[in-house]
Amino acid sequence: MNNIIEQMLTKYEIKNTNDEINALKEIIQEIILVGLSRGHFFDVAAFYGGTALRIFYHLDRFSEDLDFALIKDNQDFQLSSYFSYIEKELKSYGLNLEVSTKTKKIDSNITTAFVSGDTHELILKFFPNKENHKYSQLLKKIKIKFEVDIHPPMGATYEYKYKLLPSPHQIKLYDMPSLFASKIHAILCRNWSSRVKGRDLYDYVFFLANHTPVNIELIKNKLIASNYINTNQPFYINTLKELLNKKFSTIDYKEAKEDVIPFIKDIDSLNLWNQDFFISITEDLT
Repeated sequence: MNNIIEQMLTKYEIKNTNDEINALKEIIQEIILVGLSRGHFFDVAAFYGGTALRIFYHLDRFSEDLDFALIKDNQDFQLSSYFSYIEKELKSYGLNLEVSTKTKKIDSNITTAFVSGDTHELILKFFPNKENHKYSQLLKKIKIKFEVDIHPPMGATYEYKYKLLPSPHQIKLYDMPSLFASKIHAILCRNWSSRVKGRDLYDYVFFLANHTPVNIELIKNKLIASNYINTNQPFYINTLKELLNKKFSTIDYKEAKEDVIPFIKDIDSLNLWNQDFFISITEDLT
């Protein structure tokens, strides 16, 4: 096994196959970030979303996707120009994975790509345990999605973070208030009818527990861009609380819990989840 990967694995508590898959995905995510950094991707884009929160701000849950937003609008942005940097970085760690672009079926401001490969082969390389042979179907494919918003709403604020593993690199990412604004936007605007994202709610609690203020300019601009509010509508922190409380009254919390359970260790922390709980903690939103 690659010594760097072995070193990175020491931070994980591996108890079952699900833990192995989550650890593997996260290490691949971090290698992808190094590749993007080498390709100067962060000169034009910033990292945000649940994985940014997990890797750089110590969110205690795993996250599946990598989300980025351009610093400035660029409708001609070509995500594929960075694929060679990602693939080269992955191969340097013995990971034979490919990067491909998802063809847009509808006109969108989001450009999407996937990193994919034979998960079973990788699990056996990372975790040479005979028990893994039982999970050949479960482990057949790994797919990590990453998306870039090429027409982002204005108002985000940024900071730089550095990491030493898997190789020293620098990342430009949304600061905590801007990450919080993006997460609230997801809670309000994600299509909940098809899939309740309990992960959004889990992150919401994380932000409030860390006394994170919300970037009010960014959340306002995001909601306008999503046609959730009108451009001329007065918008204050109490306005945002009202919108959230209305949303919290419509959520299926049983389904929300089921969504997040595979990504966390302490499932007892979900016992309080209901409408009253989320409305109550929203009083602390600033």
